[in-house]
This record gives sequence, structure tokens and C-alpha cells, in this order.
Amino acid sequence: MLTVLFLTLGGLFLAGLATDLLGRRTRLPRVSLLLLFGFVIGPSGLALLPPLGESWQTGITQVALVMVGFLLGESLTGKRLRAHGREVLVISLLVTLATAAVVFAGLWALSVSLPLAMLLAGIATATDPMATADVIRESRAQGRFCDSLRGVVAIDDVWGLLLFTLILIVADVVVGNGSAARVMANGGRELFGSVALGAGLGLPMAFLSGRLRRGEPTQAEALGFVFLCAGLAMWLELSLLLSAIVMGMTVANLARHHRYAFHEIEGIEWPFLILFFMLAGASLDLSLIGATAPVFLAYLLLRLLGRLAGAWAGGSLAGSTPFTRRWMGAALLPQAGVATGMALMAAENHPDLAELLIALVIGTTVVFEFVGPIATRWVVQASGEAAPRSGQGVPAQKPARTEP
Repeated sequence: MLTVLFLTLGGLFLAGLATDLLGRRTRLPRVSLLLLFGFVIGPSGLALLPPLGESWQTGITQVALVMVGFLLGESLTGKRLRAHGREVLVISLLVTLATAAVVFAGLWALSVSLPLAMLLAGIATATDPMATADVIRESRAQGRFCDSLRGVVAIDDVWGLLLFTLILIVADVVVGNGSAARVMANGGRELFGSVALGAGLGLPMAFLSGRLRRGEPTQAEALGFVFLCAGLAMWLELSLLLSAIVMGMTVANLARHHRYAFHEIEGIEWPFLILFFMLAGASLDLSLIGATAPVFLAYLLLRLLGRLAGAWAGGSLAGSTPFTRRWMGAALLPQAGVATGMALMAAENHPDLAELLIALVIGTTVVFEFVGPIATRWVVQASGEAAPRSGQGVPAQKPARTEP
């Protein structure tokens, strides 16, 4: 088994290197290329990926999620929130509410059962901070729009988790399973427990940052806290993403030299993301998608409309630039691990809907993970904040937009 595991990991890492090189020569983000490659080698493609069990795949996913959450927490510093706070909060909240409302109304109008429409509406609010952050980093983009985008993807899953918890409670009442109080208690415990865990780990990490010299000691410090956060969140059944974001936010606001720890994680994050996105692409099962095609297609379209409408409404309310109002929603299409976690939670509460729900969420997640980064990259390029492509001059675009 170890021989197969090492051979598989070696092949996937080299394939990730090739994908990265291909992405530099095309207009496709490397995230989308990794998903496509994963699908090709997965069960629905050439079936080249050996069955190594779910435990190692789950571990890779959790570590990647915590690393990305920690890096996103850096964008939630007091300075940045004072500059973009109102815009980030208003857009993220309106996008969350509009997405849930549009998906629910559309699916219910198509005669989808009330509990299933409600659960899918809640799951539709989830995004994928990993894909969005990687596109921004790959594009070497800097500017006001990208700062706002980082802030929105760092906080919108918090709104989504809150809304999803409320939807679970209402769905329980609708089907009459009598577990509304239990779901409410669990949701509150997950929310406040995740914040407490992130802050509890972030305080000692902030104290250490800058007191150790740069290099290997700082890398060991950063890795130690990231893995500790992942392990404790899993053990306590808390949100890995929220715990990691709070930990990163605490370090960014309190550490003397907070960039040290973030630089170390940025340097080792990519190998985990290679595995995460390839395995996500390999998980797509076309046979399950075919049986749910109408609902599948409706969900894709409705979530797109909800993202665009929510960003437009939130940007208008926050006084954002016309570009932000028009295109922020398109940059928020990627969807991954948080949505899968929500689906598993919903399936546990509604076993009669479990198979259909998980098939729909996994299928649509892979589609959004492929199409979403392409849309995000296009928006980032159109904002004028991306660095020129290698070997080219400055793109023929308008300059970076600034707030009035």
C-alpha cells in the first residue's frame, strides 16, 4: 500500500508541475486544469487513480483548508477593515442572502421538495477561498478590488454557515423530526467554539512571531500551529475554515512581524492544493449526475444569478465602484470543501435525501471549481490589478479602479 501511495503522490505532484507550466501558457487557471486532470484520471475518466481509501484524502483536504483559511485571515487586519470593512461586510452578507433566496425560489418553483430546496439553497452560499486566493496569487494582482475580493471570500462562508444552521433548523421543523433544538445548539457550539479555538491558538502564535529568527524555526512554528488547528478542530468537531481564519486574523493584528509566519505557509501550501484539486476532480461521478440533470442544471444557473444579484445589490448599498457592483459576483463562483461539509451535515439530518443531495453537491461543486476560477481570473484581469502576463506588455484594459 505504501508503494502505491508514494508512486501516486509522486505522479500527482509531477502532473501538478506540468499543469502549472501549462497554465502559464494559456488563459486557463491552474486550478481548473488540475480539476480537469483529476477528472480524466478518476473513475469517470480513465480510472488511473488507485483506490487508496478516504482517510488520506480527507487529511489532505483538511490541511489545505486550514492553510488557506490562515492565509485569508491576514486580509482581516484592522487597517484593511477600516479601508474596506463596510464594503466587505455588506457585499458578503448580500451575496449570501441573495444566493440562498434565488436558489430556493427557483428550485421550489420547479417543484423540488421543500426540504431539498431549502438545503440546496443553504449549501449554495458556500464558496472556495482556496481557488479564489490562488487565482489572485497566480495573477500577482494587487489593488483595491482584489483586497475587497479577499475580504469577501474570507468572511462570506461565516455568513453562509450561520444561514445554513438556521435553514437546517427550519428544515427539521418542516419534516417534523423534532431535532431543531439540537441543531441550534450544535450550530452555536460550532460557531463560537471555532472562534474561541482560532483566537486561543492565534494568541501564542502572535507572541512567538518575530521572536524567532526567520527560516526553519519560523516554518516549524507556522506548521505546528496549522496542524494543531486542523487536529483540534476535527477532534472538537468545529469548523476548520473559521478556526483558521480567526487564528490568522489574530496573528495579523497582534504579531510584531506577522508576515514571517504567513510567508512560510505560502511557501509550502501549493503541494497540498495540487492534491486537493486533483482529488476533487476525480470525485465527479457522471452516472449520478445524469439522474438529476434538471435539478443539476437549475442549481448551476440559479446560483450564478444569485451571486450576480447579491454582489450588485451589496455593491450598490456599500457605494462600490461600477466595476465591483457588476463583476464581484462572477469572481465568487468557485465552490468546494465547505459546500461538501454542509452536504454531509444535511445528509446526516435527512438520510432520505442523502444520496441525491450528495450527488448534486459534488457534481455542481466540480463544475463551479472548473468554471469559477476561469471567471475569477477574467475578472481579476479586467480589473487592471493583475501583473502583465510573462512576455507580454500591460493588457489593453482600463487602469485599476479606485473608490470615488
